[in-house]
Amino acid sequence: MSWIITATSLAPSRGAQTVGMYASPVTDYLRDPLGAFQHVLASLRDLALLWGPIAGPMLTIAATAAVIARSRWRRRYHERLITDARLITVLAPPTVDPTGAITVWSNLIGLLRPGWLRRFGGQPHLAFELTFTGAGVQIRFWVPGLVPPGMVERAIEAAWPGAHTRTNPAKPPIPTRAPAGRRIEAVGGELRLALPEALPIRTEHPADPIRALLGAPVGLGPHERACVQILARPVAGHRVTKARRAARRVHSGSSVHLLGRLLDVITPGKTPKPSTGTRTPGLDRQTSLAYSAQDRAIVEKLRGNQFETRIRYVVATTVSENAAPGEVRAVREVLRGRGHAIASAFAAYSEHNRYRRIRLRHPVPALADRRLGKGDLLSIPELAAIAHLPIDDSTPGLQRAGAKAVPPPPGIATTGEQIRPIGLSDSGHARPVGLHIADARHHMHILGATGSGKSELMARMILADADAGRGVVVVDPKGDLVSDILMRLPAQLGEKVVLFDADSRARPPVLNPLEGADKARAVDNLVSIFSRIYASSWGPRTDDILRAGLLTLTGMSGTPTLVDLPKLLTVPAYRARACDQIDDEVLKGFWSWYDDLSEASRAQVIAPLMNKVRGFLLRPFVRAAIAGGESTVDMDEVLNTGGICLVRIARDALGMETARLVGSIVVARTWQAATRRARVPQRKRRDCSLYIDECHNFLNLAYPMEDMLAEARGYRLSMTLAHQYLGQLPKELEEGISTNARSKIFFNASPEDAKRLARHTLPRLSDHDLSNLGVYHVAARLVLGGEEAPPFTAVTEKLPPAIPGRAKAIRKAAKVNTRPPTADPTIVADRSGQPSVDPRRAA
Repeated sequence: MSWIITATSLAPSRGAQTVGMYASPVTDYLRDPLGAFQHVLASLRDLALLWGPIAGPMLTIAATAAVIARSRWRRRYHERLITDARLITVLAPPTVDPTGAITVWSNLIGLLRPGWLRRFGGQPHLAFELTFTGAGVQIRFWVPGLVPPGMVERAIEAAWPGAHTRTNPAKPPIPTRAPAGRRIEAVGGELRLALPEALPIRTEHPADPIRALLGAPVGLGPHERACVQILARPVAGHRVTKARRAARRVHSGSSVHLLGRLLDVITPGKTPKPSTGTRTPGLDRQTSLAYSAQDRAIVEKLRGNQFETRIRYVVATTVSENAAPGEVRAVREVLRGRGHAIASAFAAYSEHNRYRRIRLRHPVPALADRRLGKGDLLSIPELAAIAHLPIDDSTPGLQRAGAKAVPPPPGIATTGEQIRPIGLSDSGHARPVGLHIADARHHMHILGATGSGKSELMARMILADADAGRGVVVVDPKGDLVSDILMRLPAQLGEKVVLFDADSRARPPVLNPLEGADKARAVDNLVSIFSRIYASSWGPRTDDILRAGLLTLTGMSGTPTLVDLPKLLTVPAYRARACDQIDDEVLKGFWSWYDDLSEASRAQVIAPLMNKVRGFLLRPFVRAAIAGGESTVDMDEVLNTGGICLVRIARDALGMETARLVGSIVVARTWQAATRRARVPQRKRRDCSLYIDECHNFLNLAYPMEDMLAEARGYRLSMTLAHQYLGQLPKELEEGISTNARSKIFFNASPEDAKRLARHTLPRLSDHDLSNLGVYHVAARLVLGGEEAPPFTAVTEKLPPAIPGRAKAIRKAAKVNTRPPTADPTIVADRSGQPSVDPRRAA
């Protein structure tokens, strides 16, 4: 009995111990919910009282330090972005490829850095900007300094064939400072996605979606400017994972925001969106189809590469600092209306998602700062839909590229002593392009309007030839080409210069066209020159008299000159003395016929020739340089020893016909010197060059042009023929140059000429490209290794700065070359062969 009582008395105690042993907060909460809650609050109060004075300030300091550090890091990173930032102006091609924008942004995914570098070093972003002024619209890409130079430019030119890019240091799209006495008034805003970013905007449009955007700012005043700025940076990793997580919530019908999800939990009766694979009783079929389309759109968007974007727009103007409040309000209303028009243009992108407007404080500085924080996620097709070149050919105010940029073919020369410079390639990375001297022997044809850059291109090639020691002859009927050369020639080359300058008062060198071993050819050339220049008033009798007179003068002893021709025709005693010195019976017969004419008949017969010869010889420069006696210029020496013969015969100083005569005589003497190279072994012939500007005026030789060009290559004489338009060339001369001047360089051409020249450049360059080349912009088709290479475009380089005093020094050094090759420069031979004093030189 006692045992039972003992056991019974011990049982409650063991049960109490067991309950106490297994007590827990859950048990306490179940036994006394209010007491457990009060106990937790008391514990937290005690903890706060114990650690609050220490942990509170420390947490505050840590949080503040973290915010400051993050702010400074962002500021320093943004400073790195804007340092050496550049602005790429894009000139749209005549026809824009609609898929080009997708190609551009797909290529720019290459800017994406590795994950660890993005987290600790940041990810650079770009800005696509449309800037509107009263003059039109400009399309630019802002590129931070961290992006390698040329990367974005090459992506643009590759995606939009024919587009041109111009890179300059970055500047604000809208000036942040107003002119003196005025202040800036601006309104602006941001466009953000109204729905979760997993939902896409519209990307397929029946017409160009930015047509309305381009038309919104039409009619801007002289002080008004507008800009639409689209900031974009490629993203991956956590940023895309976050968007996919949000997409799953959209798919399930829950909110993508934390606060929204909490509200969903406490909101009774919340029905989640059904999946597309299930059927919910009572669900409308149209609603189910809409959900299915939405899900497919989300999957389509998130399976590709992504950009984080932000869109800003600003409209600004300047007003007087003393403007009345009512006037300022009126101005702001106008700006606000234009801003609404720009923002409304983005309604065209509404589909599964849409854009909503957010006010932008301090719009002009925010636009100039180009800072991208958190943005909206867009796929490449979405970004391409809002940031692309206008597709419409008739977009008003849009500056377009004149001709497409075509890269040079492989193998085109770059630089070197044996390279004649052309310019820089304008496609992709700019690099020098040139022509091998061996290929230059196939001759070059340069065509372009006045002011397009022909003279600067020829001057660079001439300076390169002179510096390399190649003989050069330049015929310049305007004068600027020779002036540019004189101001830039190396000083040590002055002693090699032979200068004919019609504007100079100094005594010119002498180049007698009747001298030479082959006097019959010299006469043929001179007669051909006269007959072609005066073709409209030239007859067989005039040709006969001139030929007979020149042959008679060359048959006499001494040095024949053109000054003696009028004396031969009008002075009987001189003519009789000349006939005594010739042995040709045909010539004697001509002069017998001539002497049998009456005085009146002779005057009538020689009148057509005399008025031309007198007009030629009455020019002091011509009489001294062409008919001044024995030649002081040896063209063989110029071509064979690296001489530099510069012929500056400005037409305003000599007249058109006289300038053509002088230039043609120089070309004839150069050709005679080149043909004498036939006696020199080919391996010993040095390369030399003949440059003729306005070439149609000076190619008046008796020799057929096509034969002359074909043979000149064998003599290693490269000819560069330049002029303005095809109508200047006779039919035969045009065909000869087209066939035998195989290297072609075309500057801007007229539409009529472009159609005929396009046969040399198709299919890579059309007639539209040739007629829309910019200044210093050329289309070239060069000979490469003896074969004609495909055409390409390039930009000619500017000449180096002129050297002060260099032209004067070169002219002074060139005077040495005006001396005759005799021992005493004052002694010359008269017509009888006896030495006499030349009064021109004795003075």
